[in-house]
Amino acid sequence: MNTIRTAMLLAAMTALFMGVGFLIGGTGGMMIAFLFAAGTNLFSYWNADKMVLSMNRAVEVDERNAPEYYAIVQAMAKQAGLPMPKTYLIDNPQPNAFATGRNPQNAAVAASTGLLQALTPEEVAAVMAHELAHVQHRDTLTMTIVATFAGAISMLGNFAFFFSGNRDNNPFGFVGVLAAMIVAPFAAMVVQMAVSRTREYEADRRGAEICGHPLWLASALDKIARGAERIRNPDAERNPATAHLFIINPLHGERMDSLFSTHPATENRIAALQAMARDMAGSETPRQAPTPRQADEQRPSGPWGQAARPEQPTEPAKPKSNPWGRNPTGPKGRWS
Repeated sequence: MNTIRTAMLLAAMTALFMGVGFLIGGTGGMMIAFLFAAGTNLFSYWNADKMVLSMNRAVEVDERNAPEYYAIVQAMAKQAGLPMPKTYLIDNPQPNAFATGRNPQNAAVAASTGLLQALTPEEVAAVMAHELAHVQHRDTLTMTIVATFAGAISMLGNFAFFFSGNRDNNPFGFVGVLAAMIVAPFAAMVVQMAVSRTREYEADRRGAEICGHPLWLASALDKIARGAERIRNPDAERNPATAHLFIINPLHGERMDSLFSTHPATENRIAALQAMARDMAGSETPRQAPTPRQADEQRPSGPWGQAARPEQPTEPAKPKSNPWGRNPTGPKGRWS
């Protein structure tokens, strides 16, 4: 089913690409767009994840230079029954995270330093569980391909301006070029919204099941949303086509449930998680997901090792500084 869904998405994006090419250059423009779309399809499948990580200047980390963060991802991957994904860290003060990769065997998760500073270990575990839910549902391939195509279509619409003087092969003349400039980015944005909004609810539900505590994720979403409103993400602003990949819209000043939002309202997501927590409490005691400390007590201890445990998941304790857990005796990472 996921293969069919991805194939249909590729066909739709290719058709959109060809339509924009026809508006710009007629039949010749459509054929050029088709060839470009075919190349984009191949590139997206094999390299889109690397491109997205590079856009956000993500750096791969491991148990030596980010022991606590790495242990959290490892514990949640084990809980979800997934292979250990590559783990990346983004030097960015805005709290946020995303997942990418064409399949679970080639997946990657990335979190910002701002997220590790603002959230407790339990909340970070819930966020990583959400991202691993995207990996498990094979959303990462579809969403990464959409990001690549949306950026390419928007770029094609911008290029239309430079073709406006050549109307020999354009049956619509300047009107066609103007339409391409307006319609192309808008159409790409609509596709992003259609792909992303419904998947976030499902990833929230599965992520809550993986970590075992819906309220951990509810608390994390609230903190991330408030942080995204206050703190700009320059890399995301430069590459808005990747906004739908993040757990919360990283674009500054976006209202989350507007017609043109890539994400559902954070308040609605939190309400759904709170209802899930009530259902779990009413039916049976939720299965406790192992915390990173319980999953691997032999790992190097970092600042999180002494963090106080909150009495209630809705009021977590504030973590200490240097949350990526630098190991002073091991190799030093970029933020050492």
